[in-house]
Amino acid sequence: MRESSPCGETAARAGSGYGRRMPNTFRIATAARLLGVSDDTVRRWIDQGVLPTTGASPVEIPGAALAERAVALADEPDDPTGIASSARNRFVGIVTRVQVDGVMAQVDLQCGPHRVVSLMSAEAAGELALEPGSLAVASVKATVVTVEAPRD
Repeated sequence: MRESSPCGETAARAGSGYGRRMPNTFRIATAARLLGVSDDTVRRWIDQGVLPTTGASPVEIPGAALAERAVALADEPDDPTGIASSARNRFVGIVTRVQVDGVMAQVDLQCGPHRVVSLMSAEAAGELALEPGSLAVASVKATVVTVEAPRD
Protein backbone atom coordinates (compact mmCIF):
# COMPACT_ATOMS: atom_id res chain seq x y z
CA MET A 1 0.00 0.00 0.00
CA ARG A 2 1.49 3.39 -1.00
CA GLU A 3 0.87 6.49 1.08
CA SER A 4 1.98 10.10 0.90
CA SER A 5 4.06 11.59 3.67
CA PRO A 6 3.95 15.25 4.70
CA CYS A 7 6.99 15.86 2.46
CA GLY A 8 5.03 14.68 -0.58
CA GLU A 9 7.16 11.54 -0.78
CA THR A 10 5.80 8.05 -1.07
CA ALA A 11 6.28 5.32 1.48
CA ALA A 12 5.33 1.66 1.48
CA ARG A 13 3.53 0.20 4.49
CA ALA A 14 5.86 -2.30 6.14
CA GLY A 15 4.32 -5.58 7.23
CA SER A 16 7.02 -6.29 9.81
CA GLY A 17 5.38 -4.38 12.64
CA TYR A 18 8.03 -1.63 12.58
CA GLY A 19 5.65 0.92 11.12
CA ARG A 20 6.14 2.73 7.87
CA ARG A 21 9.33 2.40 5.87
CA MET A 22 11.06 5.56 4.77
CA PRO A 23 10.52 6.65 1.16
CA ASN A 24 12.80 5.17 -1.43
CA THR A 25 11.98 7.77 -4.08
CA PHE A 26 12.37 11.53 -3.86
CA ARG A 27 10.85 14.42 -5.76
CA ILE A 28 13.11 17.03 -7.34
CA ALA A 29 12.85 19.66 -4.60
CA THR A 30 13.60 17.14 -1.84
CA ALA A 31 16.50 15.64 -3.82
CA ALA A 32 17.94 19.12 -4.35
CA ARG A 33 17.69 19.92 -0.64
CA LEU A 34 19.38 16.63 0.30
CA LEU A 35 22.21 17.19 -2.19
CA GLY A 36 22.67 20.86 -1.34
CA VAL A 37 22.01 22.06 -4.88
CA SER A 38 19.20 23.91 -6.66
CA ASP A 39 16.13 22.30 -8.20
CA ASP A 40 17.44 23.45 -11.60
CA THR A 41 20.69 21.55 -11.05
CA VAL A 42 18.76 18.35 -10.31
CA ARG A 43 16.63 18.87 -13.43
CA ARG A 44 19.79 19.43 -15.48
CA TRP A 45 21.33 16.21 -14.09
CA ILE A 46 18.15 14.34 -15.01
CA ASP A 47 18.23 15.78 -18.55
CA GLN A 48 21.93 14.84 -18.85
CA GLY A 49 21.27 11.30 -17.62
CA VAL A 50 23.32 11.81 -14.45
CA LEU A 51 20.28 11.06 -12.26
CA PRO A 52 17.71 8.46 -13.34
CA THR A 53 14.00 8.80 -12.64
CA THR A 54 11.29 6.25 -11.98
CA GLY A 55 9.13 7.46 -14.88
CA ALA A 56 6.44 8.58 -12.44
CA SER A 57 4.70 11.92 -12.68
CA PRO A 58 5.57 14.13 -10.89
CA VAL A 59 9.20 13.16 -11.40
CA GLU A 60 10.70 10.88 -8.74
CA ILE A 61 14.34 9.90 -8.32
CA PRO A 62 15.21 6.46 -6.90
CA GLY A 63 16.78 6.70 -3.45
CA ALA A 64 19.71 4.45 -4.37
CA ALA A 65 20.64 6.73 -7.29
CA LEU A 66 20.35 9.78 -5.06
CA ALA A 67 22.62 8.11 -2.49
CA GLU A 68 25.25 7.38 -5.16
CA ARG A 69 25.17 11.00 -6.31
CA ALA A 70 25.48 12.24 -2.72
CA VAL A 71 28.59 10.09 -2.21
CA ALA A 72 30.11 11.37 -5.45
CA LEU A 73 29.43 14.99 -4.44
CA ALA A 74 30.91 14.43 -0.99
CA ASP A 75 34.36 13.72 -2.40
CA GLU A 76 36.37 15.88 -0.01
CA PRO A 77 39.30 18.05 -0.91
CA ASP A 78 42.74 16.61 -0.28
CA ASP A 79 43.89 16.71 3.32
CA PRO A 80 46.37 19.61 3.46
CA THR A 81 48.22 18.22 6.48
CA GLY A 82 49.90 15.43 4.53
CA ILE A 83 49.69 13.29 7.67
CA ALA A 84 48.82 9.61 7.38
CA SER A 85 46.08 8.78 9.88
CA SER A 86 43.90 5.85 10.83
CA ALA A 87 41.01 8.24 11.54
CA ARG A 88 38.31 7.95 8.89
CA ASN A 89 36.07 10.77 10.07
CA ARG A 90 38.21 13.65 8.83
CA PHE A 91 36.66 16.84 7.49
CA VAL A 92 38.67 19.44 5.59
CA GLY A 93 37.29 22.92 6.17
CA ILE A 94 37.87 26.55 6.86
CA VAL A 95 37.89 28.11 10.32
CA THR A 96 34.96 30.51 10.66
CA ARG A 97 35.30 31.51 14.32
CA VAL A 98 37.71 31.18 17.23
CA GLN A 99 36.40 32.18 20.64
CA VAL A 100 38.96 32.07 23.46
CA ASP A 101 37.75 32.25 27.05
CA GLY A 102 40.47 31.73 29.63
CA VAL A 103 42.15 28.37 29.21
CA MET A 104 39.61 27.04 26.65
CA ALA A 105 38.80 27.90 23.04
CA GLN A 106 35.85 27.11 20.80
CA VAL A 107 36.81 26.69 17.15
CA ASP A 108 34.13 26.57 14.45
CA LEU A 109 34.90 25.08 11.04
CA GLN A 110 32.75 24.99 7.93
CA CYS A 111 33.45 21.68 6.18
CA GLY A 112 31.34 21.71 3.03
CA PRO A 113 27.73 21.90 4.20
CA HIS A 114 28.68 20.80 7.72
CA ARG A 115 29.55 22.98 10.69
CA VAL A 116 32.02 21.29 13.03
CA VAL A 117 32.69 22.77 16.48
CA SER A 118 35.72 21.83 18.55
CA LEU A 119 36.48 22.69 22.16
CA MET A 120 40.21 22.71 22.87
CA SER A 121 42.70 24.43 25.09
CA ALA A 122 43.47 28.03 24.25
CA GLU A 123 47.12 26.96 24.10
CA ALA A 124 46.38 24.38 21.38
CA ALA A 125 44.38 26.89 19.32
CA GLY A 126 47.30 29.32 19.59
CA GLU A 127 49.92 26.71 18.65
CA LEU A 128 47.88 25.77 15.57
CA ALA A 129 47.54 29.48 14.70
CA LEU A 130 43.80 29.00 14.18
CA GLU A 131 41.94 32.11 13.10
CA PRO A 132 39.01 32.81 10.78
CA GLY A 133 40.07 31.93 7.25
CA SER A 134 42.60 29.26 8.29
CA LEU A 135 42.49 25.91 6.52
CA ALA A 136 42.09 23.07 9.01
CA VAL A 137 41.10 19.42 9.30
CA ALA A 138 38.65 18.21 11.94
CA SER A 139 39.27 14.62 13.00
CA VAL A 140 36.28 13.15 14.83
CA LYS A 141 36.38 10.12 17.11
CA ALA A 142 33.04 9.14 18.51
CA THR A 143 32.17 6.16 20.66
CA VAL A 144 28.47 6.60 19.93
CA VAL A 145 26.79 7.86 16.77
CA THR A 146 23.05 8.40 16.91
CA VAL A 147 21.08 8.20 13.66
CA GLU A 148 17.61 9.69 13.56
CA ALA A 149 14.89 9.50 10.93
CA PRO A 150 11.78 11.63 10.52
CA ARG A 151 8.41 10.23 11.59
CA ASP A 152 5.07 10.83 9.99
